Amino acid sequence: MSTTKSHTKWLGGLAFASTNPGGVVRIDASVEQGGSDSGLRPKSMMLNSLAGCSAMDIANLVGKMRAEIDTFTIDVEGDLTDEEVQTFHTFRVTYNFFGANLDEAKLEKIVHMSTDKYCGVMAMFRHFAKIEIKINYLAS
Repeated sequence: MSTTKSHTKWLGGLAFASTNPGGVVRIDASVEQGGSDSGLRPKSMMLNSLAGCSAMDIANLVGKMRAEIDTFTIDVEGDLTDEEVQTFHTFRVTYNFFGANLDEAKLEKIVHMSTDKYCGVMAMFRHFAKIEIKINYLAS
């Protein structure tokens, strides 16, 4: 079993510095929520975690499977409940592959290997929300 750690320090107001083994991120709330708008939002960082986890899988698999792409992007949207304590109930993850000779079947396999097998963040999120996957193939 391995353990992941972070350390978060209050900076005043609703601002925090959160450190993990890869660096420091500043967290804050919007002005409307009482913050100073000087950092990332915790719920939005969940979207970044989902995209980042899958992106690392995709980058690794593109190399291993020799898929020809110029680059790729991942867009994530999350829908929140209307309850007082808002939680995510649905995520939409869109993979955008750019290149001249995209092998759609190979790229679809790569995406599904990430989303169904390798991405631990996606596996965790499936315990509390629906995840919709879309793949776009775009000429560059």
